[in-house]
Amino acid sequence: MAAEVVVVGSCMTDLVSLTTRLPRAGETILGHKFFIGFGGKGANQCVQSARLGAKTSLICKVGKDSFGNDYVENLKKNGISTAFVGQTTDAATGTASIIVNSEGQNVIVIVPGANLLLNFEDLKRASDVICNAKVVVCQLEITPAVSLEALKMAHASGAPALADLDPQFYTYSDIFCCNETEAEILTGIPVGNLEDAEKVGRMLLQRGCKLVIVTLGAEGCMMISAEEPIPKHVPAGKVRAVDTTGAGDSFMGALAFYLAYYPKLPMEEMIRKSNCVASVSVQASGTQSSYPYRKDLPQDLF
Repeated sequence: MAAEVVVVGSCMTDLVSLTTRLPRAGETILGHKFFIGFGGKGANQCVQSARLGAKTSLICKVGKDSFGNDYVENLKKNGISTAFVGQTTDAATGTASIIVNSEGQNVIVIVPGANLLLNFEDLKRASDVICNAKVVVCQLEITPAVSLEALKMAHASGAPALADLDPQFYTYSDIFCCNETEAEILTGIPVGNLEDAEKVGRMLLQRGCKLVIVTLGAEGCMMISAEEPIPKHVPAGKVRAVDTTGAGDSFMGALAFYLAYYPKLPMEEMIRKSNCVASVSVQASGTQSSYPYRKDLPQDLF
C-alpha cells in the first residue's frame, strides 16, 4: 500500500526527567519523575501524521538493541509501515536525555547513534515509496546529505537547523519550517517578536524557499510566501502548557497530514488546524505519548 506521507528521519529513545527547575552547570538537583518515551523528530512527525489518519511510512535506522526493538514495535502499534526501518549492530539506537521543569521548559542532549548511519543505499531501496508519496518530510537529525538526497528524490517539505546548511535545502523544500532557535542559527537574526520572524522569513525566501513557516511556540506561526507579499501571523489558541517537548513535531506531522489529505485547503487554514493539534500535545507530558488521535480532536479539524 502506497504511503501518502513519507518521513525520512530520526528515531530517538527519550530518557525524561521531570524537575521543579533546570539545573545550573555543575549542579545536581532532585527530580520527581523519570520515564522512557519514544521521540526523534522524524518518528514524532510520522506518529502524529498517522494518528490523524495518514497512511505513513518511516525511513530510518535504529540499533539492534532493546531500544531499537521497542521502537519498531512502537511504530507498528501506531500503524506506520516499517518496511524501511533498518536495524544495525554498528551503533546504538539514538537517545535524547530530556530534563523538563515545572513550567514545561526543557533542555535536551541528543546522541544520534544509528540515525547517522542511514545512507544513500537505504534511500535507493525506498525510492518507490518516496517518489509516490504526496508529502515527504525531512529534518536534520540524520546526515544532512541524506536528507537533501531524499528531498531531491521527492522534491518535498523540510525542518532542526545547521548554521552552514547546504543552500540546495532551500530550493528543494516546497515548505521550509523552523522554530525561533533554528531561525537564528540559519540567519543570525534572534527572533524576539513577529517583526523578527518576518525578517527571517524574507531572508530565507531570498535563499530560494517558496514558503517559510517560523513557529513561535505559544504565539503560533509566521507564514511568509514568495507569492504573497504580506506575511501572515497565524496565532495559536491559549492553553496551559504542561510539557512543550515535541510540539513542533506535532505541528509538522499535522501539517504533512493536511497537505496530503486536504490539498485544496488554504495554507493559512492548514497552519491554523496544525496549531490546534500541536496545542493539544503540550497539555500532556511526554513526546509521542502526548500526541492526540483523530477521534480525540474536535471534528471540525477534519
